[in-house]
Amino acid sequence: MSKQTYTVCLCFRRRFHQAASEAPADIKEMFNQYSDNGVMGLEHLRRFLVEVQREENATLEDAQAVMDGLKELKHINIFHRRGLNLDGFFKYLIGDGNPPLNPKLGVHHDMNDPLSHYFVYTGHNSYLTGNQLSSDCSDVPIISALNKGVRVIELDIWPNSTKDDVNVLHGRTLTTPVLLIKCLRSIKEHAFIASEYPVVITLEDHLTPDLQAKVAEMITQTFGDMLFSPGSECLGEFPSPESLKRRVIISTKPPKEYLKAEDVKVNESASQKEKNSTKEEAWGSEVKSFKANLDDDKEDDLNGNSDESDELDEEDPKSQQNAAPEYRRLIAIQAGKGKGGMLDWLRVDPDKVRRLSLSEQELEKAVVTYGQDIVRFTGRNLLRVYPKGIRFDSSNYNPLVGWMHGAQMVAFNMQGYGRSLWLMHGMFRANGGCGYVKKPDFLLKAGPNGEVFNPKATLPVKVTLKVTIYMGEGWYYDFNHTHFDTYSPPDFYARVGIAGVPADVVMKKTKTLEDNWIPTWDEEFEFPLTVPELALLRIEVHEDDMSGKDDFGGQTCLPVSELRKGIRAVPLHSQKGDKYKSVKLLMRFEFV
Repeated sequence: MSKQTYTVCLCFRRRFHQAASEAPADIKEMFNQYSDNGVMGLEHLRRFLVEVQREENATLEDAQAVMDGLKELKHINIFHRRGLNLDGFFKYLIGDGNPPLNPKLGVHHDMNDPLSHYFVYTGHNSYLTGNQLSSDCSDVPIISALNKGVRVIELDIWPNSTKDDVNVLHGRTLTTPVLLIKCLRSIKEHAFIASEYPVVITLEDHLTPDLQAKVAEMITQTFGDMLFSPGSECLGEFPSPESLKRRVIISTKPPKEYLKAEDVKVNESASQKEKNSTKEEAWGSEVKSFKANLDDDKEDDLNGNSDESDELDEEDPKSQQNAAPEYRRLIAIQAGKGKGGMLDWLRVDPDKVRRLSLSEQELEKAVVTYGQDIVRFTGRNLLRVYPKGIRFDSSNYNPLVGWMHGAQMVAFNMQGYGRSLWLMHGMFRANGGCGYVKKPDFLLKAGPNGEVFNPKATLPVKVTLKVTIYMGEGWYYDFNHTHFDTYSPPDFYARVGIAGVPADVVMKKTKTLEDNWIPTWDEEFEFPLTVPELALLRIEVHEDDMSGKDDFGGQTCLPVSELRKGIRAVPLHSQKGDKYKSVKLLMRFEFV
């Protein structure tokens, strides 16, 4: 035990005992239960893996592999190969080799079903480096997104100033453009580094027919055989991700006449409301339920605030005038709302499939009346949801609203950060991080009478997740020693809860432990789950600041369906989702 000194007012010093990380009492008791005379042998460790870690098929070889991994660490005494002492056992539990998700699983969902059967990691305005109004456009955020496993990249394409080339930019704003060809080449280079599964490029097209032909040539020359192009005919069913490995897919509205850009018109009151909301908590306000969002958006005009042009019916004759045929042939996934209202947009055609785009506001209002129609539509067709137009700061919304209704492409501003984006990260940690997560069966299969999942229905509890937060460590190494408090060690508390269907949503909080870099909370929480298939476990750590807003100490979000049972070391991430080098929590997960 060492001492840490803080200088106060340049006059005197405060000293605090700095304890070394050691096993909490519960872990010591468990070690005693699975050891003899202070030594945990191979058979003891195998029993621990089976009975506590719930690794039912664990063998002596698996136990030996754990011990072999510890031999590479410094200061670990294996006791002449007889087994582990308490320190070695604790280092195994808190070590990088004991994560909450099983890295050996990899891609384990059935990838042979149509694309419409999967949630897809989807970006919005993927080329923006910052806010929606004045930031630079670049291929850098596109590369970053692809390297993190994002599978849907959105590009807004416009004529350049001389009308002889194509730029990517957020139209009618002050964003600086980037050349389309640069973005396409970067997509080709980085598309399949993180995942072999297909990349979809959604195009927001504002081009003249001659420039559409130029884009067709760029795409064809850039991607060559990587391009999936079924021709101008609509697909009768989407291919599977497995059949489209290492392929690039183009999705956009059918070609239409060039529409000249209008000057951007900003709803000042809406803009100010968005700015005010971000001031509440710079690293992310709490995720709102869709009911709360409905109340907030009553004054917003859906059409007026949309940042994307209305989609024309693919059968509208006007949309065919002067169309570039080579451009049309590249569109593998056709987008279009069609004529009429929401019920017409959600019409399921037995002979062809398509993509429909709705703003977050349109979706939130549609689910009130048409929830089951949306679930039915997304069984065969793709639904893309995008942020409302007044999110100038590149913030995001609650993705569960889309996912619980089967929406495959919940499009997010990946360059931002905040709690909504943390949920997105959590969902796509599933299935080996490949960017495709199989939807639960209840969102895909209709009942004997054609009935589909009703997100509004009150359902019984399927399972209860029991979470124990033992302790945390690593802040002392990853943060400046006066980062949290100038005059003393930090006062940490943890928040843990569930994001999912409304009945399952909850957040709970541990006690605050004062002046401690290595907090040992040792608290247990229970979470009854009605739809565990869509549940995400939210974990956050904060430092209690009596003088103002609490400081951020780390976060992560994990898919409940893939949580490993037992005691696990849970690494925490920064606001932007980057994993800290040392910060982690020791937790236990049980399903009862």
